[in-house]
This record gives sequence, structure tokens and C-alpha cells, in this order.
Amino acid sequence: MFIADNWKDYEVIDTSCKEKLERWGDYILVRPDPQVIWNTPKTAKGWKHMNAHYHRSAKGGGDWEFFDLPEQWQISYKSPSFDTTLKFNLKPFSFKHTGLFPEQAANWDWFGKIISDAKKASPERTIKVLNLFAYTGGATLACAAAGAAVTHVDAAKGMVAWAKENAASSGLSDKPIRWIVDDCVKFVEREIRRGNRYDAVIMDPPSYGRGPKGEIWKIEDAIHPLVAKCAQLLNERPLFFLINSYTTGLQPAVLSYLLGTELKAFSGHIDSQEVGLPVSSNGLILPCGASGRFSGIN
Repeated sequence: MFIADNWKDYEVIDTSCKEKLERWGDYILVRPDPQVIWNTPKTAKGWKHMNAHYHRSAKGGGDWEFFDLPEQWQISYKSPSFDTTLKFNLKPFSFKHTGLFPEQAANWDWFGKIISDAKKASPERTIKVLNLFAYTGGATLACAAAGAAVTHVDAAKGMVAWAKENAASSGLSDKPIRWIVDDCVKFVEREIRRGNRYDAVIMDPPSYGRGPKGEIWKIEDAIHPLVAKCAQLLNERPLFFLINSYTTGLQPAVLSYLLGTELKAFSGHIDSQEVGLPVSSNGLILPCGASGRFSGIN
């Protein structure tokens, strides 16, 4: 399992009854998690002294209940793979989210080291990374902090604006980041026609979504064709390719097969595993989806 265990400002304190008790900086949140199917005693004091609680509805969705939580606050992340401390602006918004998936720090550390090592080996080299479905920019900031030039693509204008705020808070506004509001598939198709090439690709696709013009994305149908298209954008010796999945049907073995099928023309190593977060109260690791990693041989 790829474990995000370098956090100081974030912590899963406890888990029970389809919920997780978390510390985000100075604030305690309780949010639903379908993986938590066990019913264990809620002995941690945060269960009774939380700052906000997201309640799932039996009809789908849910609502936040606030006790003492600011509209927006900030947490930091220091990776061992690069010098810049990343800072993220958080706020509770639709469907239990805060604007950050902290388990992805495991991947930031991984590709951050790949980029940093490549820059040390060739300081004048421009390392180009394409980040698709880039959300609020966690992976984009990690790439930029490690020394890459990043093309950040997301269909939601508000998410791209949020990512820019995170970049500014992290002192990365002057880094070579292209901020693109567009449908990811259409952008990739245009990049192929333009003849553009990248050293690495990151994608964090949703299970289901709609583009800015109503384009429907269903991951089971669309992920393989998109990976095949992205393979056409890679340089002859790519550094890495990362696929994240929060979809139940796309297990690590599926991601490995997908990468192996479409990247067979490149020399490298594939490793796909679950991604997890440590639970401080009991030493367990909470599974949080899966990641498929291709590491190129350079």
C-alpha cells in the first residue's frame, strides 16, 4: 500500500460506523467514509468535540453541521522530496469535501523525488508534466515545487481558481504553470494535433462527471481511450505516468494492466497499489482508493 505518512497538519484520529474523525490543522471534522464498515467504540474525545460534522442522507448527498469552523482555513505539507512547503486553502463544500485529498501526499512524495532527481541530473532540462482532472492543484503544486513545468487542466473554472490560490499561498505563483479550464479529453486531443509532448502525465479522473459543455464522463468507458491518447503525448523516455482511482471497480491490478497495455512501447516499471492514511488511535491504515504508477527508465 502507498501510505501518506508524512503529514503534520492532517491526521485521521479514529474511524467507526462509516465515519472518520479527522484533524485538519486546528480543526476536528467528522466525515462519512464507506470503507469504515466496523463498529468500534468511539473513545477519542473528538467524536464529542468536533468543529463540523457532515451527515450523509439516505437519499444521497448530505449536509454539513457546523459548530465552530471558519469559512476558510489553511494547512501545510512538507514533503521529503522537495524544499517548498505546500499550503492549501480549505473550506467545507458540497458532498463532504474540503478541497484536498490528503492521501495523495504519498504520490506527491513519489513523483516529487523523480522530478527532483531528474533536475539534479540535468539542471537545464525542462520537465513538462500534464496534470488532468487537476482539481485544486495538490499534484500541480508538488510538481512545480520539485522543479517541473506543469499544464494544469480541469473542466471546473472554480477549481482552477482555487488551485491558483493554493499556488499563491505556497509561493509558487511565479513557477511555470499553465492554468487551463477545459474538457480533459478534448484538450488531450488538441495537444496530439499540435504535436506537443510531455515527460509525465498525472490523471485523477472522477467516476462520473460532466464537462463545461455538458460532456459526459463515465470512467469505465472513458479511461482506457484517454490513457491511450495520453501515451501519444509522452516523450521517448517518459519519467512517470500516474492514474488515481476512487472507483470501486478499478482495482490496482486493473490499473497495472491498463498502464502495461498502453505504455508497452516505453521502458519502465509498473506498480499499482491501494493508497492509505494511518489512523493514529489504533495503528490501522485506512484505504483511500488506488494508484497505478509507471516509472520510466532514464
